[in-house]
Amino acid sequence: MNELALLLAATLASGTPLALAGLGLLIGEKAGVLNLGTEGTMLVAAVAGFAVALAGGGQGLAFAAGAAAGALMAALFALLVIGLNTNQYATGLALSLFGAGFSAFVGVSMVGQKLPEQAVFALPWLGELPLVGPVLFAQHPLVPLTLLLGLGLAWALDHSRAGLVLRALGESPEAAHALGYPVRALRAAAVILGGALCGLAGAYLSVVYAPLWVEGLVSGRGWIALALTPFATWRPTRVLLGAYLFGGVTMLQFALQGAGVEISSQLLAMLPYLATVIVLALISRNPLWIRTHMPASLGKPFHPGG
Repeated sequence: MNELALLLAATLASGTPLALAGLGLLIGEKAGVLNLGTEGTMLVAAVAGFAVALAGGGQGLAFAAGAAAGALMAALFALLVIGLNTNQYATGLALSLFGAGFSAFVGVSMVGQKLPEQAVFALPWLGELPLVGPVLFAQHPLVPLTLLLGLGLAWALDHSRAGLVLRALGESPEAAHALGYPVRALRAAAVILGGALCGLAGAYLSVVYAPLWVEGLVSGRGWIALALTPFATWRPTRVLLGAYLFGGVTMLQFALQGAGVEISSQLLAMLPYLATVIVLALISRNPLWIRTHMPASLGKPFHPGG
């Protein structure tokens, strides 16, 4: 039972950055904007958060720095694709490449440095409950908060005015514009909010999950987060499920190694990315299924009066 609890706790911890980034992307995509720059955004946020934590700023400031860095990267993306009408796909890829290079340049003096050992978080009494305690209540606070965020976003999209407006931006921006909503400004706000969540995910990786800085620390998690939204049919609760599924696959390699299974460590390290490729291949076999669930105007620019 103890080993199962540890595995489940590790799965939630590993899936949290994927869930945060996936939820951030979901917000932007529900508004009709596809941002392929997640990997670069998370890398810039990771190095920003780590630098603040290394300077003694504490986790709160480190997370704030990561979220701010993610929001700035997303604001740059929004300026280009919404303000200047550049191609969303090309701009996102360029942003990802820029983020990878910029983070490597800024973090060159911090490579290999580690943060001091951090205190273990646990809620009194609740953290001592069998199975549920270590899984949910003996984690970093960002882990249960991410769960609550996903559930709250699911409720908001279906039952709140803001959620309905967000969905309208991605389904029919022309109708939203006709009703008097500033579509381009609201799309930019959704992209920036999503970027802040991606930044929070990057900071979590370098400040809590690792906690250290090496070049390319995100290791493809931004691309996996991008795959989560079609996998989840653009539903927040399914984004959580997919994130923790990929987190579980990541932890599986360590569980197998601990059990003495003689499999190449390189092969085990491939498992999360192999799972991503398989999921995308299965999804792509049914284009109609994708078109049925994705926002109708995803990736399409909107020009008022055009």
